Amino acid sequence: MTSYERDGFCVFDADPRVLKWAKAAKNYARAVVNDEHLRERWLRHQNTWFVGIDVLPNEWDGSIAGVPFAGPWHSLVTPPERWHKAQVSVVYKGYPKQDISESDANHKFRIKRCAAHVDGILLEDGRRYLREPHSFVLGMPLGCSRASPLVVWPGSHIAMGNALRAAISDKDPNMVDLTDAYKTARAQVFEQIEPIEVHAYIGQSMLLHRHLLHGVAPWKKTDTVPPEGRMIAYFRPKSNESNAWLINQ
Repeated sequence: MTSYERDGFCVFDADPRVLKWAKAAKNYARAVVNDEHLRERWLRHQNTWFVGIDVLPNEWDGSIAGVPFAGPWHSLVTPPERWHKAQVSVVYKGYPKQDISESDANHKFRIKRCAAHVDGILLEDGRRYLREPHSFVLGMPLGCSRASPLVVWPGSHIAMGNALRAAISDKDPNMVDLTDAYKTARAQVFEQIEPIEVHAYIGQSMLLHRHLLHGVAPWKKTDTVPPEGRMIAYFRPKSNESNAWLINQ
Protein backbone atom coordinates (compact mmCIF):
# COMPACT_ATOMS: atom_id res chain seq x y z
CA MET A 1 0.00 0.00 0.00
CA THR A 2 1.39 3.40 -0.99
CA SER A 3 1.22 6.42 1.31
CA TYR A 4 -1.39 7.86 -1.04
CA GLU A 5 -3.57 4.77 -0.67
CA ARG A 6 -3.10 4.77 3.12
CA ASP A 7 -3.42 8.50 3.85
CA GLY A 8 -5.51 9.69 0.93
CA PHE A 9 -3.09 12.41 -0.08
CA CYS A 10 0.45 12.92 -1.31
CA VAL A 11 2.74 15.95 -1.49
CA PHE A 12 5.29 15.61 -4.27
CA ASP A 13 8.75 17.14 -4.14
CA ALA A 14 9.53 20.10 -6.36
CA ASP A 15 9.59 19.12 -10.01
CA PRO A 16 11.07 21.30 -12.78
CA ARG A 17 8.05 20.60 -15.03
CA VAL A 18 5.64 21.71 -12.34
CA LEU A 19 7.74 24.75 -11.45
CA LYS A 20 7.83 25.97 -15.05
CA TRP A 21 4.06 25.51 -15.39
CA ALA A 22 3.32 27.19 -12.04
CA LYS A 23 5.43 30.23 -12.90
CA ALA A 24 3.53 30.67 -16.16
CA ALA A 25 0.17 30.07 -14.45
CA LYS A 26 0.97 32.57 -11.72
CA ASN A 27 1.18 35.42 -14.23
CA TYR A 28 -2.31 34.64 -15.50
CA ALA A 29 -3.65 34.02 -12.00
CA ARG A 30 -2.55 37.49 -10.92
CA ALA A 31 -4.52 39.01 -13.78
CA VAL A 32 -7.55 36.89 -12.92
CA VAL A 33 -7.71 37.93 -9.27
CA ASN A 34 -7.39 41.59 -10.25
CA ASP A 35 -10.24 41.44 -12.75
CA GLU A 36 -13.03 43.61 -11.38
CA HIS A 37 -15.87 41.40 -12.60
CA LEU A 38 -14.28 38.20 -11.35
CA ARG A 39 -13.56 39.75 -7.97
CA GLU A 40 -17.19 40.76 -7.68
CA ARG A 41 -18.25 37.21 -8.47
CA TRP A 42 -15.73 35.19 -6.48
CA LEU A 43 -14.68 37.12 -3.37
CA ARG A 44 -16.10 35.66 -0.15
CA HIS A 45 -15.79 36.14 3.60
CA GLN A 46 -15.38 39.90 3.51
CA ASN A 47 -12.79 39.75 0.75
CA THR A 48 -10.53 37.22 2.50
CA TRP A 49 -11.07 34.37 0.00
CA PHE A 50 -11.17 34.44 -3.79
CA VAL A 51 -12.89 31.19 -4.75
CA GLY A 52 -12.05 31.40 -8.47
CA ILE A 53 -13.75 28.29 -9.87
CA ASP A 54 -12.64 27.52 -13.46
CA VAL A 55 -10.99 30.89 -14.02
CA LEU A 56 -7.45 29.95 -15.03
CA PRO A 57 -7.21 30.19 -18.84
CA ASN A 58 -5.28 26.96 -19.37
CA GLU A 59 -5.78 24.88 -22.52
CA TRP A 60 -7.65 21.56 -22.71
CA ASP A 61 -4.36 19.68 -22.27
CA GLY A 62 -3.58 21.66 -19.11
CA SER A 63 -0.87 23.74 -20.75
CA ILE A 64 -0.71 27.48 -20.29
CA ALA A 65 1.25 30.06 -22.30
CA GLY A 66 2.70 27.13 -24.24
CA VAL A 67 4.08 25.45 -21.11
CA PRO A 68 3.08 21.76 -20.96
CA PHE A 69 1.21 20.44 -17.94
CA ALA A 70 2.90 17.36 -16.52
CA GLY A 71 4.17 16.10 -13.19
CA PRO A 72 4.83 13.22 -10.82
CA TRP A 73 1.14 12.48 -10.16
CA HIS A 74 1.06 10.37 -13.33
CA SER A 75 2.43 7.48 -11.28
CA LEU A 76 -0.66 7.42 -9.04
CA VAL A 77 -3.64 8.56 -11.12
CA THR A 78 -4.74 8.56 -14.74
CA PRO A 79 -5.01 12.08 -16.16
CA PRO A 80 -8.24 12.96 -17.97
CA GLU A 81 -8.41 13.21 -21.73
CA ARG A 82 -9.22 16.89 -21.33
CA TRP A 83 -8.36 19.13 -18.38
CA HIS A 84 -10.92 21.70 -17.29
CA LYS A 85 -9.92 25.27 -16.51
CA ALA A 86 -8.31 25.26 -13.09
CA GLN A 87 -9.66 26.92 -9.99
CA VAL A 88 -7.53 29.77 -8.65
CA SER A 89 -8.04 29.73 -4.88
CA VAL A 90 -6.55 32.73 -3.08
CA VAL A 91 -6.55 33.43 0.66
CA TYR A 92 -5.91 36.90 2.05
CA LYS A 93 -5.10 38.30 5.47
CA GLY A 94 -7.73 37.59 8.12
CA TYR A 95 -9.42 34.57 6.49
CA PRO A 96 -12.19 33.72 7.24
CA LYS A 97 -14.17 36.80 8.19
CA GLN A 98 -17.88 36.15 8.57
CA ASP A 99 -20.10 36.85 5.59
CA ILE A 100 -23.34 38.69 6.25
CA SER A 101 -25.31 35.74 4.90
CA GLU A 102 -23.32 33.16 6.87
CA SER A 103 -24.82 31.72 10.06
CA ASP A 104 -22.88 31.75 13.30
CA ALA A 105 -22.83 27.95 13.27
CA ASN A 106 -21.37 27.77 9.77
CA HIS A 107 -18.77 30.40 10.58
CA LYS A 108 -17.78 28.54 13.74
CA PHE A 109 -17.42 25.31 11.74
CA ARG A 110 -15.23 27.09 9.21
CA ILE A 111 -12.91 28.21 12.01
CA LYS A 112 -13.02 25.19 14.32
CA ARG A 113 -13.12 22.47 11.64
CA CYS A 114 -11.55 24.38 8.73
CA ALA A 115 -14.81 23.97 6.77
CA ALA A 116 -13.95 20.28 6.35
CA HIS A 117 -15.65 18.68 3.36
CA VAL A 118 -15.50 16.07 0.63
CA ASP A 119 -15.46 17.73 -2.77
CA GLY A 120 -18.37 17.20 -5.11
CA ILE A 121 -21.05 16.58 -2.46
CA LEU A 122 -23.11 19.74 -2.65
CA LEU A 123 -25.90 21.32 -0.61
CA GLU A 124 -29.33 21.63 -2.19
CA ASP A 125 -32.12 22.98 0.01
CA GLY A 126 -30.16 21.95 3.09
CA ARG A 127 -29.52 18.38 1.88
CA ARG A 128 -26.36 16.92 0.36
CA TYR A 129 -26.11 15.14 -2.99
CA LEU A 130 -23.31 13.92 -5.22
CA ARG A 131 -23.27 16.49 -7.99
CA GLU A 132 -19.63 16.58 -9.08
CA PRO A 133 -18.05 13.08 -9.10
CA HIS A 134 -14.37 13.96 -9.30
CA SER A 135 -11.62 11.50 -10.12
CA PHE A 136 -9.15 13.24 -7.79
CA VAL A 137 -8.07 16.68 -6.60
CA LEU A 138 -4.73 18.07 -7.77
CA GLY A 139 -3.29 21.29 -6.36
CA MET A 140 -0.32 23.36 -7.52
CA PRO A 141 0.87 26.16 -5.22
CA LEU A 142 1.64 29.34 -7.14
CA GLY A 143 3.77 30.88 -4.38
CA CYS A 144 5.66 30.16 -1.17
CA SER A 145 3.33 31.31 1.61
CA ARG A 146 2.56 29.12 4.65
CA ALA A 147 -0.60 31.11 5.43
CA SER A 148 -3.95 29.30 5.82
CA PRO A 149 -2.68 25.98 4.49
CA LEU A 150 -4.63 23.00 3.26
CA VAL A 151 -5.78 20.81 6.17
CA VAL A 152 -6.42 17.07 5.77
CA TRP A 153 -7.66 14.22 7.94
CA PRO A 154 -5.24 11.42 6.95
CA GLY A 155 -6.99 8.18 6.08
CA SER A 156 -10.45 9.78 6.20
CA HIS A 157 -11.04 8.81 2.56
CA ILE A 158 -11.52 5.22 3.72
CA ALA A 159 -14.19 6.00 6.34
CA MET A 160 -15.95 8.54 4.14
CA GLY A 161 -15.86 6.27 1.11
CA ASN A 162 -17.22 3.29 3.05
CA ALA A 163 -20.08 5.35 4.49
CA LEU A 164 -21.05 6.85 1.15
CA ARG A 165 -20.91 3.50 -0.66
CA ALA A 166 -23.16 1.97 2.00
CA ALA A 167 -25.64 4.83 1.70
CA ILE A 168 -25.76 4.61 -2.10
CA SER A 169 -25.64 0.81 -2.38
CA ASP A 170 -27.04 -0.15 -5.80
CA LYS A 171 -28.98 3.09 -6.31
CA ASP A 172 -28.22 5.87 -8.75
CA PRO A 173 -25.51 7.90 -6.93
CA ASN A 174 -26.97 11.17 -8.21
CA MET A 175 -30.39 10.47 -6.68
CA VAL A 176 -29.40 9.51 -3.12
CA ASP A 177 -29.69 11.97 -0.23
CA LEU A 178 -26.27 11.58 1.40
CA THR A 179 -26.80 14.09 4.22
CA ASP A 180 -27.11 11.75 7.20
CA ALA A 181 -24.42 9.28 6.10
CA TYR A 182 -22.07 12.15 5.28
CA LYS A 183 -22.57 13.96 8.60
CA THR A 184 -22.28 10.79 10.67
CA ALA A 185 -19.07 9.66 8.95
CA ARG A 186 -17.56 13.14 9.18
CA ALA A 187 -18.31 13.32 12.92
CA GLN A 188 -16.62 9.95 13.42
CA VAL A 189 -13.57 11.14 11.51
CA PHE A 190 -13.36 14.21 13.76
CA GLU A 191 -13.39 11.94 16.82
CA GLN A 192 -10.86 9.42 15.55
CA ILE A 193 -8.38 11.29 13.33
CA GLU A 194 -6.20 14.29 14.11
CA PRO A 195 -6.03 16.76 11.23
CA ILE A 196 -2.68 17.93 9.88
CA GLU A 197 -1.63 21.01 7.96
CA VAL A 198 -0.15 20.45 4.50
CA HIS A 199 2.48 22.96 3.44
CA ALA A 200 3.67 23.02 -0.16
CA TYR A 201 5.37 25.63 -2.29
CA ILE A 202 5.65 26.60 -5.93
CA GLY A 203 7.17 23.71 -7.89
CA GLN A 204 5.51 21.11 -5.67
CA SER A 205 2.12 19.49 -6.21
CA MET A 206 -0.53 18.00 -3.93
CA LEU A 207 -2.73 15.04 -4.82
CA LEU A 208 -5.90 14.30 -2.82
CA HIS A 209 -8.17 11.27 -3.00
CA ARG A 210 -11.68 12.28 -4.07
CA HIS A 211 -13.17 10.99 -0.77
CA LEU A 212 -10.65 12.71 1.50
CA LEU A 213 -11.99 15.09 4.14
CA HIS A 214 -10.11 18.36 3.85
CA GLY A 215 -10.39 22.11 4.39
CA VAL A 216 -8.44 25.35 4.84
CA ALA A 217 -6.89 26.52 8.10
CA PRO A 218 -7.93 29.92 9.46
CA TRP A 219 -5.45 32.77 9.27
CA LYS A 220 -2.96 32.89 12.16
CA LYS A 221 -1.62 36.14 13.57
CA THR A 222 1.87 35.10 12.47
CA ASP A 223 0.81 34.36 8.88
CA THR A 224 2.14 36.49 6.05
CA VAL A 225 1.42 36.49 2.32
CA PRO A 226 2.79 38.22 -0.78
CA PRO A 227 0.63 40.97 -2.34
CA GLU A 228 -1.28 38.44 -4.46
CA GLY A 229 -2.19 36.34 -1.40
CA ARG A 230 -1.75 32.60 -0.75
CA MET A 231 -2.51 31.28 -4.21
CA ILE A 232 -3.14 27.67 -5.32
CA ALA A 233 -4.40 26.29 -8.65
CA TYR A 234 -6.68 23.26 -8.31
CA PHE A 235 -7.81 20.71 -10.88
CA ARG A 236 -10.75 18.40 -10.13
CA PRO A 237 -11.37 16.30 -13.25
CA LYS A 238 -14.76 14.59 -13.25
CA SER A 239 -15.23 10.85 -13.46
CA ASN A 240 -16.86 9.63 -16.66
CA GLU A 241 -19.47 7.78 -14.59
CA SER A 242 -20.84 8.46 -11.11
CA ASN A 243 -20.40 4.77 -10.23
CA ALA A 244 -16.65 5.08 -10.84
CA TRP A 245 -16.58 7.73 -8.10
CA LEU A 246 -17.65 5.06 -5.57
CA ILE A 247 -14.60 2.87 -6.10
CA ASN A 248 -12.07 3.37 -3.31
CA GLN A 249 -9.01 3.79 -5.56
